[in-house]
Amino acid sequence: MIRRTDKTEVTGKYNNNNKIEIVKGCSDLLEELEQDITVPRNIRKATSEIKNKLLNEDKSLIIRVSTAISDLEELTTNPITPSHIRVLLWNIVSQLETIAVEE
Repeated sequence: MIRRTDKTEVTGKYNNNNKIEIVKGCSDLLEELEQDITVPRNIRKATSEIKNKLLNEDKSLIIRVSTAISDLEELTTNPITPSHIRVLLWNIVSQLETIAVEE
């Protein structure tokens, strides 16, 4: 049995550092998609734009995350998006939603 001693993990709350780590991890995944030449060009371009919006510190974290979630969900409905890429995008959305719920 795993014991969790960190209160933030038990309550499900994320401190600001954890939120930044989640955003960094998601932006890294988006960058990997952007670099993958097997992904259609328009999908790579869209992931690049989403990554830039997510990392734009001129706006609040909740605005950046909400915008990224919306854009990613729109991208998953695109019929040209390959199914394996769609799954990766949903995983990124799931991670970002943990931040959006907290704010």
